[in-house]
Amino acid sequence: MAEQTPQTTNLITLGEELLVQARESRHGRAARSVRGGEVAMRQSLLALTADSELAEHDAPEDAILYVLIGDLRIITADHEWELTTGDVVPIPQARHAVQADTDAVFLLTVLHR
Repeated sequence: MAEQTPQTTNLITLGEELLVQARESRHGRAARSVRGGEVAMRQSLLALTADSELAEHDAPEDAILYVLIGDLRIITADHEWELTTGDVVPIPQARHAVQADTDAVFLLTVLHR
């Protein structure tokens, strides 16, 4: 069986494209799956415009968030994480919201057990 060459994705370029879409969206957000399907790991790239948010929601099983562009916060009932470009953090195992302080792009990696 011939080995397939992996497809490369430039996350900064894709993130900038998603920010354009987010700015045109009435909700101030846009997303695209980077890796998904029938695999144990799913990755999504998300863009939020300044002052927009992902409303409070349940935490995935095991996930990390990596900020590629901008500043954002993860907020739970008990804690708030302020994140900036280059920061990576495990998603807390609690209901949480994600709020953008500036236009922001982040990579969400979720592992399915």
